Amino acid sequence: MKRRFAVAGVSLAVVLGCGTLPAVAADSAPAADTLAAPDVDVTKVRTHLSELSAIAGRNGGNRRSTGQGYRDSVAYVKGKLQAAGYTVTEQPCTSGCTSGAGPNLIAEWPKGDANNVYMFGAHLDSVSAGPGMNDNGSGSAALLENALTLAQQNPTMRNRVRFAWWTDEEQGLNGSDFYVRSLPSTERAKIKAYYNFDMIASTNGGYFINHITSSAAAPMKAYWDSLGLQPEENTEGAGRSDDYPFEQYGIPTSGYAMGASARKTSAQAAKWGGTSGSAYDPCYHRSCDTLTNINTTGLDRASDGIAYTLWQRAVDTGTGGGDCDTAGVVANGGFESGTSPWTGDTGSIGAHSGQAAHTGTRFAWLAGYGSTRTESISQTVTVPAGCTRAALSYWLHIDTAESGSTPYDRFTVKAGGSTLATLSNADAGSGYVQRSVDLSAYAGQTVTLTFTGSEDSSLQTSFILDDVTLRSS
Repeated sequence: MKRRFAVAGVSLAVVLGCGTLPAVAADSAPAADTLAAPDVDVTKVRTHLSELSAIAGRNGGNRRSTGQGYRDSVAYVKGKLQAAGYTVTEQPCTSGCTSGAGPNLIAEWPKGDANNVYMFGAHLDSVSAGPGMNDNGSGSAALLENALTLAQQNPTMRNRVRFAWWTDEEQGLNGSDFYVRSLPSTERAKIKAYYNFDMIASTNGGYFINHITSSAAAPMKAYWDSLGLQPEENTEGAGRSDDYPFEQYGIPTSGYAMGASARKTSAQAAKWGGTSGSAYDPCYHRSCDTLTNINTTGLDRASDGIAYTLWQRAVDTGTGGGDCDTAGVVANGGFESGTSPWTGDTGSIGAHSGQAAHTGTRFAWLAGYGSTRTESISQTVTVPAGCTRAALSYWLHIDTAESGSTPYDRFTVKAGGSTLATLSNADAGSGYVQRSVDLSAYAGQTVTLTFTGSEDSSLQTSFILDDVTLRSS
């Protein structure tokens, strides 16, 4: 990741080593959505890192974009990809790059819909001070092994996957900027999301995701959530890596990171282990960024999360027919990442005392005042056009002081101006109940989903909403 020279200037529905790390659930993808998503072998990822380290050792101790160490790194990655069956291109950076910088390396798996491209990228260059094993051999090696795993598995593809290893990132994001600028607008429009991986093995690191509440980030967050990692927004990396040029052209982006020179907080140390008050990567941009500066556990979790995201976005998993990728259609459906992109009475979202979440710690508490009151939260979503069946699922706990079967207080679910479900105090129970409404009629459409709780003048009824998702069915 480069030093910071400049700061970077959806809608809902849902189902869809320094220090030690705390115990978490076994490192496996979310069971309901995994299907054929593979477990990427971290031993092979480390083998690629060892090769990059040896290349640096033969070339003055670094892989700077203008040196032979970088060119040899390109040759190593290119050879592996070509042998696996990729269409591989070296793209010289002819404007904006440091004089003498080597090429970008672009590899496309020649299957899937070429009009729907999902890109996965990492910068391949290091700083001059050292071999750059975490920054960014880690992202480059994890990306390479994911590409090779995809080729080896050779699944039926729904969408197109394109991998990129960028030049001259450390000098100002120059390689990726040149790539995006050089694309015709029609080609840029085919890129549905770009995923970036920069420093994913920091020895004192945390678990960070770029734009964590966005639709693009949803499968990445779902995978790390399944491991109990409680990831956070990558604020340190905003505008500092190769996702930024894509953002500037309006392409959705996300990615994993484990941190650079910023210091771990005490809350993060309690959650993830490691040393509070110390840098996430104590060897950031230093000569000690060697093979001993790699957090293998973090590298493994990121590598598998990349595979999970790739499978969700591009592989035909046979769950809905056609292009029916429901992962991330509803962003922040569990309310664990603040309030965005929900709108309306967002003060209802939080970890409120007096009620409990279905999962995690946060939920939306609508109504519950015992007086005339109406609260609503909304999110606008696009139901994938390929979904012949799509269901909006949510967990609802209705807690009431009313008695009898008369519906005094009401909860409604709307899509646009149409009411799809109405519940009331008469439906109250002791805990959460999973409910759903059919959104199949909205396939291919963008629609605003609204949850509303309303009360009459006396006796409270609380509508506690959590874990909203969109599923194909």
